[in-house]
Amino acid sequence: MQAEKPPSEEASRDATRVERDALGELALPADALYGIHTARALRNLSFSRRSLGSCAPYARALGVVKGAAARANGDAGVLAPELARAIEVAASQISSGTFDRALVADLLGGGGSIAVHMNVAEVIANLASESLGGRRGEYVPVHPKRHVNASQSTADVCHTALRLAILERSGVLLAALETLAASVDAKISELGHVPTLARTCLQDALPTTLALLFSGHAALVRRRAAELAHSLEALRAVTLGGTVIGSGEGAPERYRERVVPLLAARAGVELRRHPSPCDPLQNGDDVGAVSAQLALLAHGLAKIAQDLRLLGSGPRGGLGELALPHVQEGSSFFADKANPLVPETLLQASFQVLGCDRAVQAALEHGELHLNVFDGFAAVNVLDALELLSNAVLRFDEGCVRGLVANEARCRELASLGRTS
Repeated sequence: MQAEKPPSEEASRDATRVERDALGELALPADALYGIHTARALRNLSFSRRSLGSCAPYARALGVVKGAAARANGDAGVLAPELARAIEVAASQISSGTFDRALVADLLGGGGSIAVHMNVAEVIANLASESLGGRRGEYVPVHPKRHVNASQSTADVCHTALRLAILERSGVLLAALETLAASVDAKISELGHVPTLARTCLQDALPTTLALLFSGHAALVRRRAAELAHSLEALRAVTLGGTVIGSGEGAPERYRERVVPLLAARAGVELRRHPSPCDPLQNGDDVGAVSAQLALLAHGLAKIAQDLRLLGSGPRGGLGELALPHVQEGSSFFADKANPLVPETLLQASFQVLGCDRAVQAALEHGELHLNVFDGFAAVNVLDALELLSNAVLRFDEGCVRGLVANEARCRELASLGRTS
């Protein structure tokens, strides 16, 4: 989803409303659920053409976090019960995806994710105010900063929501990897007995069977999945309640005690308060470790895709041991050519993931002092990598691995050429 264009100050007054901040006045579309802070961010920070609403896991997680914060603020007496409840209901509408079109802030805009946070806060404030009889854009009785963001900072809210989003999205990839490994196991049962020729340095080596290579593939997928799952555990220690630099300044103790347990229950995820929230707010190596595991996984998947591509090469002038599924016409010049399109797609997805990892590591390298303002950028790249790999692995499994067929005659011919001493 592309971000909406910034509102025009020359737009017809009939279709606009005017909001004010410390910088002055700005005209917005009269029916916009977002407010002046988001509108300024659209003018000043947009470059990626990617809106917050287009990143469903992050948008959903922000709604969940804001709902938990509202309940905790109510419990702590920071918000009157009717305000806390109205904010909580509005936040649930964000987490359901009902108002994704109103989440227009550029996902990768600078400023430590402040535009993203204010976009969500303004939408929630307008929804909550309207539910209590207020008018859109007036922020009465619910104000985005005084009420929706009470006891919170952009730092701890977005930091926590991004880790929730990564935990959610990673489950899809882990399930896809186990399905892929199971499909490889099935091919071992089906084709593992076929004799063939091993290669080292792309030269003839010992006679073996197809099971040997496939077993290595399955073990690699499962090992990388296990290491990825292990790296994700650090993300369960969240900073919500730590406010801007992890000190908890501006949040009452009752709120800090309540907010993470409420969040865990609302999200249905095991979470805990980080014992030293200043640490992850300064140092994003928890996300960096997940990204590094995704990069290792990408390298491994690229190796598997390349192996199948080589074994399917030819069929007459190459190795020709495997026939890969012919899923699409491969050439307008050679009518019968069956290109390894699905493995090549996985290769390209893997290359893209390596690019995401480099962006993550750059974001970590450029953090300084008490807050890494590039944490949101890093985490969004991890979310991108998770989505890329989830989709590519599913297609590789369904469109390639499950349909692999061995050319037994060719395999036996090559096995007879193996070195025996």
